[in-house]
Amino acid sequence: MEALLLRRAVAAGRSVVSGLGLRVDDVVVVHDSDRVALRLVPCGVLARVAPVEQLADFAYEVEVARHLVGVGAPVGELDPRVEPRVHLRDGFALSLWTFYESVGSEIAPVDYADVLLRHHAALRRVDLDTPHFTDRIAAALREVEERERSPELSGSDRQFLSGTLRGVGAEVGVDGSRDQLLHGEPHPGNLLNTRRGPLFVDLATCCRGPVEFDLAHAPEEVAQHYAGVDHELLHRCRALNWALFSAWRWRRDDRMPDREHWRVEGLDRVRAALGRCGSG
Repeated sequence: MEALLLRRAVAAGRSVVSGLGLRVDDVVVVHDSDRVALRLVPCGVLARVAPVEQLADFAYEVEVARHLVGVGAPVGELDPRVEPRVHLRDGFALSLWTFYESVGSEIAPVDYADVLLRHHAALRRVDLDTPHFTDRIAAALREVEERERSPELSGSDRQFLSGTLRGVGAEVGVDGSRDQLLHGEPHPGNLLNTRRGPLFVDLATCCRGPVEFDLAHAPEEVAQHYAGVDHELLHRCRALNWALFSAWRWRRDDRMPDREHWRVEGLDRVRAALGRCGSG
């Protein structure tokens, strides 16, 4: 966020949490992009704050979290001391979560696969109205094919990304028999190693599709410990996910740190992934 907007977001987080009777002596910015994550000390709240235009996404994430906690899914929980809802303050939407201290080192592939298996099993036990992963492809195509949305994307790279999203997306989405609820983006940045064990966070990406779509976000070694994987489908999902990632990086309003590097790297990763699945 821009500096002024970030200061207002911090003030909104402090105001909402203090107003709920929880002690706030300090606010630490944990993550800063189009939305921010704030650690409020000493009450142990993690506040996610974004402009009110993201209210629907926040409400969806809160609803997903409530359902998944109810079936014992390995996910970060909403703060149990306050009502599980989205708060509004000074033009911002806020959701309040439990803050988890990170422990230990990198999660081993076998443990990563185990927690993802358990998460998928929990997702099969809930009934939620969720988008299909192909909706994400449609959104990415809008960014790529409408030049005003991605004005710096060259013609050849635009054609390459558009063709990959359409072609590989159709290949992955043709058979819906394997579809189930998914996390949507269970990459290492969304899996915390906590004293309670590994927990998935950032639940707003929950969608429907094959488990290989989720596995494609995890380190490659994880799939070796996940039973029943269709490896051909997994290769296609990896290519698709890198194409989605690249589409977001070329958005005019993208704010990812080191964006210029990832614009080039993302396209290279798409080509490498396509080579592994024999599509280019």
